[in-house]
Amino acid sequence: MKIGLYFGTFNPIHIGHCVIAQHMLEYTDLDEVWFVVTPHNPHKKKNTLLDDRQRLYMVQLAVDDNYKLKVSDMEFGLPQPSYTATTLAHAAEKWPNKNFSLIMGADNLQSFHRWHNYEWILENHELYVYPRINCDGGDLKNHPKVTITEAPIMQIASTDIRNAIKNNKNVSFMLPPAVQDYILGSSHYK
Repeated sequence: MKIGLYFGTFNPIHIGHCVIAQHMLEYTDLDEVWFVVTPHNPHKKKNTLLDDRQRLYMVQLAVDDNYKLKVSDMEFGLPQPSYTATTLAHAAEKWPNKNFSLIMGADNLQSFHRWHNYEWILENHELYVYPRINCDGGDLKNHPKVTITEAPIMQIASTDIRNAIKNNKNVSFMLPPAVQDYILGSSHYK
């Protein structure tokens, strides 16, 4: 079984994330997509993140009953900050019968050469890349382990959603309905 791992802090998860995941299921050879909720991305400040379990819960609300979309907390028990290579090694050990690939934006591919153990990742895993505006993916876009997809370009950012919520703006078309209900029913991002 071929699993696409879609890493993110998902602070919060929004429809852009969901559209990309569904596109990967429909237009690639991936059997499932797992949203891997990252407790601490080494490129982001931890103090800006909602609690790990609350973000995990929102992703669970977003994927609901789609049996090909899964939610994973596999990084919660790993050392922080979370490095993708460490997580991939852990996943391969825990689920030896699954073939793990990465899902990432072209912006991440462009800076991929700066990732911890990126050579090992490319040697052992495929990368499925979705487009980003003004970004071609850089030098690795033609690597044999890289598949550039024609997924829709989603210009929605969790930061913008958090700011909109803080300023009492309507975000109803940016969030899955259950996630919006959860956020508006709490004091998250206020």
